Amino acid sequence: MNEVLGVLAAVLSSGLGGTSIGATRYLVGSIDPLAIGSFRFGIGFLLLLPLTLLRGDRWPERGDWAATSGLGILFFALFPILFNASLIFTTAARGALALSTLPLLTLVIGAALGSEALSWRKSIGVVVATSGVAVALLTDLSSAPSGAWRGDLLMMAAALCMALYGIWSKPLIRRSSPIAFTTMSMAAGGASLILLSCFRGSFAPVANFGAPQWLAALYLGAFGAALTFYLWAFALERTTPTRVAISVTVNPITASLVGAWLLNEPLRWNLGAGIIAVFAGIWMATTTGRVEPAGLSASSRP
Repeated sequence: MNEVLGVLAAVLSSGLGGTSIGATRYLVGSIDPLAIGSFRFGIGFLLLLPLTLLRGDRWPERGDWAATSGLGILFFALFPILFNASLIFTTAARGALALSTLPLLTLVIGAALGSEALSWRKSIGVVVATSGVAVALLTDLSSAPSGAWRGDLLMMAAALCMALYGIWSKPLIRRSSPIAFTTMSMAAGGASLILLSCFRGSFAPVANFGAPQWLAALYLGAFGAALTFYLWAFALERTTPTRVAISVTVNPITASLVGAWLLNEPLRWNLGAGIIAVFAGIWMATTTGRVEPAGLSASSRP
């Protein structure tokens, strides 16, 4: 049951991440990406902190503070910088496909580090889900600007940050709690982004914010940061990093659906085919003939 809850939480987390793209695209016309990240993770931290204190959750041990902060900077500071920078050079469709290499990177790195067993079923599921993303974005991949490969490489570097966070954070989450770990790591990443934003003067345009901009920023903080990454940590506590990572293939699907709803972007046959392939791949990678308890994974052994 824990495995099922973990996979469902990961899928919901990635789905929310896809909807956050709309709010980010709206705000990017008003403030720069550093300030957007500062609002997203700063507000997320302010929402998670009182919840953690009220619940009395167990914080990371003192010996884990450096690792927790380092992972927070990796995931909540370096990842969004690479993510946003990649979209300067490439299209959103190509970027989404490059980000969908996350489950493959997680699978390979996890096997290399001995934190997760490599299986044919997981591998085929990852390939099927990633192919589903390619099919869903088929009509947009041909309109790449010159030098788009630079953006693709930056997005793959962002995916590498996410893969390492998923693998290295799992034992730390087990020793504390999903909310407390996410709160502390988000504080480290958010503080880094705020300092960079202050240094660059990124907050100057905030004086001209109206209600729509504030609503978009609050949505990113509440749903795009606090809820999304709590669910991600919740999933990592209960299932393997690859099974969590493969859910990221849902992200561009929900982004496309939100674009069709809010921005009147067209829906084509390939989106439906891609959705079917993505969920088929997730099912293959997250189910086995014999259920292995999450507690017996290599990363949880002494």
